[in-house]
Amino acid sequence: MELFEGRPADPEGRLPREMRVYDCLDSLGIHYFRTDHEPVETMEKCREIDAVLEGVLCKNLFLCNRQKTNFYLLLMPDDKKFKTKELSSQIGSARLSFADAEAMLKYLDIEPGAVSVMGLMNDKEKDVQLLIDEDVLKEEYLCCHPCVCTSSLKIKTEDVVRKFLPSVGHEYRTVHLVGED
Repeated sequence: MELFEGRPADPEGRLPREMRVYDCLDSLGIHYFRTDHEPVETMEKCREIDAVLEGVLCKNLFLCNRQKTNFYLLLMPDDKKFKTKELSSQIGSARLSFADAEAMLKYLDIEPGAVSVMGLMNDKEKDVQLLIDEDVLKEEYLCCHPCVCTSSLKIKTEDVVRKFLPSVGHEYRTVHLVGED
């Protein structure tokens, strides 16, 4: 794996959803780094990507309530365990579970394995509420996928919060997750 600045020089073989992410970031003047890789299925591979990006990939979880009427995108540190009860009580939602692939595609134009804050640019109706663990907000950089699981980006957290989110009409709610047993 190699670290690149900005978008790929050649868009051939890249999905339109990925190229839209680069178009959006470039139009906002957001500087980012990118690495391309095979789809990741193990934590060891994630750590290899972390080493290239010199950052920590965070977990991006796409969740919904039992009735599948409320959808949430949760960004949390990779080293914390996700506990539905802990989050549910903070956001006042009944039991949360992972949303299915159909909802992921419908709301974020993302497929499993590529869930990312960048998908909010595709949520035109604002159906997804963004939740960010306070520890993610403390990091200088946020690492995420550009709506595909074969590339990863490193972007200043401040640029995501102050430039990207307002440009796509999304706000976020800070949550405090302990994630311990």
